[in-house]
Amino acid sequence: MNSWRWSLEYLMGSWRPGIGDNSFMGWFTVGAYFTCVLATTCAAWLNRTKREDRQAFLFWFVIAVLMFLLGVNKQLDLQSLFTEVGRQVARAQGWMGERRTVQFWFVVIFGAASLSLFVFLAIRMQGLFRRFTLAFLGLFFLLTFIIIRAASFHHFDAFLGSRLSSVRLNWVLELSGISMILLAAFKNIFLITIRDD
Repeated sequence: MNSWRWSLEYLMGSWRPGIGDNSFMGWFTVGAYFTCVLATTCAAWLNRTKREDRQAFLFWFVIAVLMFLLGVNKQLDLQSLFTEVGRQVARAQGWMGERRTVQFWFVVIFGAASLSLFVFLAIRMQGLFRRFTLAFLGLFFLLTFIIIRAASFHHFDAFLGSRLSSVRLNWVLELSGISMILLAAFKNIFLITIRDD
């Protein structure tokens, strides 16, 4: 195999860094991610200073970092880079015709891994899971949506691009996951605040 095939320029294919979604809804979703960052950071800080609850602090802190990264990714569109690298590798190795099978198994394996991790965390961290079920569900929903979206199945892309009235389905799905986490953070903040009043 020629070394040029594995150059960074080749692997990036048609992807170039830039703003991924310059529409109103694109920026609205970024705003939702960063609102979630503020709320989860506040929940982490309150759990550390008011309750001295290290587990809850770490839980909200990790989610705050994750929401920050996902908010940045929303406009950098790094999952499209991931998809493009996959296409370029498939072309270079000669299995482009079988890419749908690879995408299918990617989604199946990730789905099984996500479900297994979700069940493991629900059992291992029963106390946190009971307290923050909505946040766990929102996180699971959001991450599964993002990874499946990154697999870039044509039929799945068409499904996500479909509209309910004038609202695209991918907006509904992504914002639902963010909203669940945001509501869970606000609930935790509210409970800590009224307890200390």
